[in-house]
Amino acid sequence: MVIGLAVFAVQNSSAPPVVIKFFFWRLETSLLYTLLGSVGVGILIALFFCIPRMVRSSFRSRELRKQVSNLEKAVHGLPSSGPDRETIGGS
Repeated sequence: MVIGLAVFAVQNSSAPPVVIKFFFWRLETSLLYTLLGSVGVGILIALFFCIPRMVRSSFRSRELRKQVSNLEKAVHGLPSSGPDRETIGGS
């Protein structure tokens, strides 16, 4: 993608300026800066939606690893922080 963007920039370096209108704003800039700005804003929007999901996934992964560790200790007969296994069985 970066190589394609560089080729595009070189081929369109002599292009006339682009006028961007948004509500009351009017901006005149080159086609290259318009494209780079659009790609940058797209990346920021994608990160805005992906980062919270990645953080939640990290917390959930940490919880699951802790549960797996506790269950492995229970299966191998190591003492766990839960109730005594002999009292649960009623023997």
